[in-house]
Amino acid sequence: MRFLFAVAAIVFAVPPLHATGAQRTYANPIDIDYRYNFEQMNQGISYRTGADPAVVRFGDAWYMFQTLADGYWMSKDLVRWDFVTPDHWPFNGLVAPATLVADGKLFLMQSAFAPRPLMVTTDPASGRWHFWTRQLPVVPGATQYDEAGKTEASGPLPPGPWDPGLFQDKDGKVYLYWGSSDTYPLYGAQLDLRLASREGEGKRLAFLTPPSALVHMDPARHGWERFGPDHTMGDKPAYMEGSWMNEHGGRYYFQYGAPGTEYNAYATGVYVGTSPLGPFEYAPYNPVGYKPGGFVTGAGHGSTFEDAYGNAWNTGTAWLGVNWTFERRIDMFPAGWHDDGQMWIDTRFGDFPHRMPDHALREGEDTFTGWMLLSYRKKVVASSSLAEHPASALTDEDPRTFWVAKSNEAGQTLTLDLGGTPTVRAVQIDYADFKSDRYGDAPDLVTQFVLEGSSDGKRWTTLADLSNESRDRPNAYIELQQPQRLRYVRYRHKHVGAKHLAISDLRVFGNADGAPPAAPEGLVATRGSDTREATIAWKPVPGVVGYNVRWGLAADRLHSTYQRFADQPTSFTLRSLNKGVRYVVAVEAFDERGVSALSKVVELAP
Repeated sequence: MRFLFAVAAIVFAVPPLHATGAQRTYANPIDIDYRYNFEQMNQGISYRTGADPAVVRFGDAWYMFQTLADGYWMSKDLVRWDFVTPDHWPFNGLVAPATLVADGKLFLMQSAFAPRPLMVTTDPASGRWHFWTRQLPVVPGATQYDEAGKTEASGPLPPGPWDPGLFQDKDGKVYLYWGSSDTYPLYGAQLDLRLASREGEGKRLAFLTPPSALVHMDPARHGWERFGPDHTMGDKPAYMEGSWMNEHGGRYYFQYGAPGTEYNAYATGVYVGTSPLGPFEYAPYNPVGYKPGGFVTGAGHGSTFEDAYGNAWNTGTAWLGVNWTFERRIDMFPAGWHDDGQMWIDTRFGDFPHRMPDHALREGEDTFTGWMLLSYRKKVVASSSLAEHPASALTDEDPRTFWVAKSNEAGQTLTLDLGGTPTVRAVQIDYADFKSDRYGDAPDLVTQFVLEGSSDGKRWTTLADLSNESRDRPNAYIELQQPQRLRYVRYRHKHVGAKHLAISDLRVFGNADGAPPAAPEGLVATRGSDTREATIAWKPVPGVVGYNVRWGLAADRLHSTYQRFADQPTSFTLRSLNKGVRYVVAVEAFDERGVSALSKVVELAP
C-alpha cells in the first residue's frame, strides 16, 4: 500500500457442522475485529480498517498480519480469527508487513524508508517477540534521509524497503522484494538472514546481490493497470505495490497489487519466472485476482498460501472508502494452479458464503455453498432512523450507504421481511462507522446483538445470541446451526462501542423454492477500438437478482467475474483487458433459487 474451474455452475453440498457446532463457512469481508485507525484522530475522522494481509502457516495455525493493527490474528481453521497482542511492536505500527517462516522461526518486517528492525518469534500464539536484528542493512543504491528528512545520500532507487515481501526458496536462499510507486518498478535481491547465527539481536545482515528491477507497470497494454473506478482515470498515475512470491511446479509467481487501493478495481497481477529473481514474463490472464462488482469490491495486495489439505487461498484488500480514502477490509478467495501452470483466483460469488473444505479439493470442485442472497432490496422496518440514513439502505448491497439509529441504545431493532418463507442458512451484519469518535482499541469495543426469526411475525425463535460476545465484529457472519424456514429476520441491538449505531447492510443467505433462472440470451461482446476494452451486453432475465459476467482465456477457464445486480444496465464496458490477448466471455443469472446455466460463450478477438 501507499503511506474455479467449470463452465456450468456446480454446487456441492456443505458438510455437516462438527459435533462442537463449529462454523464451517465464511463470507467476505472476513469476520475479524478490524481496528480503529489513529492517523486522522486530530481531524476527528474515525473508522475501522484492515488492509494488505500477509498470511503464513506456523505449526498448526495460520497468522495474519496487516496494516496498522497493533497486533495480528491467529486461526486454527481459517474461519475464526483471534487477535494476538504482542509484547514487542514498532511504536509507529506496521504498514504492509512482510512475513517469512524459516528455520522454525516466524520473521516479521515492516515497511520502511530507512533501516528498521527485523522481528522474530518461535511462539507467535503467545505474542512473544524478539529482535532478530536491531537494524536491517541499507538498500544498496537507495536514497537515504536523516530523521529531519534531509537527504543524506542520493541514489537511483527510492527509499525503502516499502511494501516488502520475503521468500525462502527450496535451497534455503532468502529473497527480499519491495516497492510501491507510480514511477519506480518493483525490486528484488537475495538477502543473508544469518539463519545459523547465535549473535543475538546485534547480528549484521547483508544484501548478497544488488537490487534488480523486476517488473514495471504497462497500462498502455494492460487495461486493468489504469487508475480509477473501473479504470476510468487512465490519465492519473497508477501504483504497483504489494510484492508476494510463491513457487509452484518449479515456476516462481511474483504477485503484485495495482492500480490503486482507492477504488473497486484494485487487483492482483502476476509475473512468472524460472528463478526467484527472474527474468519474469507477464501472465496474459491478468489480473489473476479481480473483484470489481458486488458488495465487496477490490482484491489487490494480499498473500497466497495453503490450508492444511494443500488447497491454495489468496487474501486481498477490499475498498470501502466512506470516512477516509484508505478505509478498507480483508477478503479471502480460493486459488490454485492448472496443470499447465496458469494461476487462478476465484472471486465468483466472492461475497456470498463459501465453505472451508476438510479435504483436498478435486479438480472442478467449488467452495461456493450455493446459498443465495435473500435480502436484496427487501423491506426493513427500523425502530428508529435518522432521516438521511434510512432503513432502505440496509438491503441495497452497497457498503457505502447505511442506516443510522436515532440513539445507540440496547433494544433498537431491525425487522427484515423476506417476502416468502425461504430456507435461511446464514446472516451477515455489516456495521458502518458514522461519526464513531473512536481512534484505537478499548475494552468496550465489542459487538453484541441477538438475531431472531419468525415465519409469521408473531412467534419468534432465537437464531443467534451474541449478548455476551467479547469481540468487536464489524462484519459479523453467523452460520445458523440448523437451516430454518423464515419470512422475518429481526436484529435486536445490545451494544457497539461506536458513538452511533450504524449498519450498512443486513445480508441474509439461503435458498427459495423452485428452479434457478434461465440462462441469459442475446450475449454480444465487442472489442473496442482501444482493445483494452470491450462492450458486453445481454438480454435481461425477468425476476433475477443479478448476473455474473465471466471471462477468461478459454471456455473452461472463465476465472474473472464482474458481478452485476438486476437494477444495473445489462450492458457495460469492461476496461481490464490486455492488448493482444484472445478472450471468451459468458454470462450467468442468479436469483434466490440458484444460478442459471451459462449463456453461450462469445469470443473476444485480440
